[in-house]
Amino acid sequence: MLTDESIERSRLRLGVPQPQLNPPHNYEVTADGARHFAYGYGDDNPLYCDPDYGSKTRWGGLIAPPNFLYTMGEDAAPKPDPETKALLKGDPFAGLGSYQAVMEFEWWRPLELGDHCKVLQAQVGVQPKTSSFGGRTVHITHDYLYANGLGEMHAVRRGTWINAERHTSRKRAKEKLEQIPYTDEQIAEIDAAYAAETRRGAEPRYFEDVQVGDELQPRVKGPLTTTDVVVWHLGWGMQLTPPGAFGIAARIRRKAPGLYPRNGLNVPDTVQRLHWEPQRARELGLPNSYDYGGMRETWLTHLITDWIGDDGWLWKLRCEHRKFNYTGDVTWVRGEVVEKIQTPERNEVHLKVWCENQRGETTTPGTATVLLPTRETPVVLPEPPAPDLEGMVQHELARFSIGE
Repeated sequence: MLTDESIERSRLRLGVPQPQLNPPHNYEVTADGARHFAYGYGDDNPLYCDPDYGSKTRWGGLIAPPNFLYTMGEDAAPKPDPETKALLKGDPFAGLGSYQAVMEFEWWRPLELGDHCKVLQAQVGVQPKTSSFGGRTVHITHDYLYANGLGEMHAVRRGTWINAERHTSRKRAKEKLEQIPYTDEQIAEIDAAYAAETRRGAEPRYFEDVQVGDELQPRVKGPLTTTDVVVWHLGWGMQLTPPGAFGIAARIRRKAPGLYPRNGLNVPDTVQRLHWEPQRARELGLPNSYDYGGMRETWLTHLITDWIGDDGWLWKLRCEHRKFNYTGDVTWVRGEVVEKIQTPERNEVHLKVWCENQRGETTTPGTATVLLPTRETPVVLPEPPAPDLEGMVQHELARFSIGE
């Protein structure tokens, strides 16, 4: 149940750095780690996968895909005092369903081969809402601030999750999902779309050549299979459930049994299994297993980075996960240019991007800002609002306090 007490308990955490519960999937940017991550979302861009190729680009070496930050981040939170430790103990919304709703990114510099990374997390938003699907809900927003091994700001990730009462979700679930086998012709059409995909790569896309209304070459993802989710985890890690199997998982389960609800054989198993176990999804009021929001975020960056080429820069991405992308669904990832802005510092192109399923539904709408070179000047990377983690914490708290 979602209670007023749990909401107020969550409010007390606003602005308090939260220690990371799990170690990062990657402590260092390696060629293998970057490649495995990129392959996990279907991207074989040599900029992220081939150090020899990277050495010939403006970056001078391999760089990690933008969303690789999900796999990085040694804890930068200060050791909490007893009062703070008590404040942060447990999850105020334990037992509720948690669904990713919004994710925003800003990137200021790449993570390069050999880089280490630190992350500082702080909760910045608590907003109760009523949902026709989930009944009473609360929206929780967290900031994740990333700095490279030299302490230079790499990026910020701002995420909002909807916490909903699971029993209410089951009672009010109205979605009836009808999935029928694909015809050979439909599979051939999808395969043809894969075969037609091109990458800008080493050929610069100049700001002068881009026009409002230009469409980005679409990307197709799917039909989504359980195998796709498994391969995704190879590069992404587990994220929610601590890493490790068998005896390692059993030790974790003794400390946090709520992360391992029992399956039909009465065996404890990860809460994440609803992403590959249809029966578990149906127990929670959903008609089938579904992907992660983070997957679609990488699909959008795949669309964008293929379009801007090696010399462009993805600066900002914001997306909203409004519908589930179920196992068996096909997602078409699309985008178009909606605005161009030129300033003395940079050449901005604003994009509308979205994920659309085979039923014609937009599952994830979004916006992005990219920086492109001109024929006279290269892209200059944007400056972060503050030069280090401590300064960024103060900036983000001020940003939140004025409601931006």
